[in-house]
Amino acid sequence: MRAKITYFVLAAVLVVYFVLVGSRGYFLVREGTALTVTFGIAVLILPAIGLWFLWHTTRFARKADALSAKLEAEGGLPVDELVRTPGGRIDRDSADEVFARRRAETEDAPDDWRSWFRLAIAYHDARDTPRARKAMQKAIALHEGEAV
Repeated sequence: MRAKITYFVLAAVLVVYFVLVGSRGYFLVREGTALTVTFGIAVLILPAIGLWFLWHTTRFARKADALSAKLEAEGGLPVDELVRTPGGRIDRDSADEVFARRRAETEDAPDDWRSWFRLAIAYHDARDTPRARKAMQKAIALHEGEAV
């Protein structure tokens, strides 16, 4: 829950920032000279890109959360069996061991979104965030019946 609150607070701060930057871009365009119009358009592009990124990130998080809830209702969420250091960090060898099992599970059932979801968690635990995101995107696409 703490992560969701943090996410929404940061998203709100970003939206306020985008509005402020967008207003500056608008005022630059309204100024009317070639230089200020050029800068104004450039400044307006930044909030547009930021809003697009925020929208896609939020949509991804909501879909992943929905899959998590569905998998939990089915009793299919992976059990946390990872060994942790005294400081609470995940032991690398333990994460690699669980990852190997999840990868084999996914290779056995490549069209099952549940195995891809569990693989994404294993990638995350192994601190491989880009691959975790790709595996979660694959799980979402398989769940929604999209071509992957």
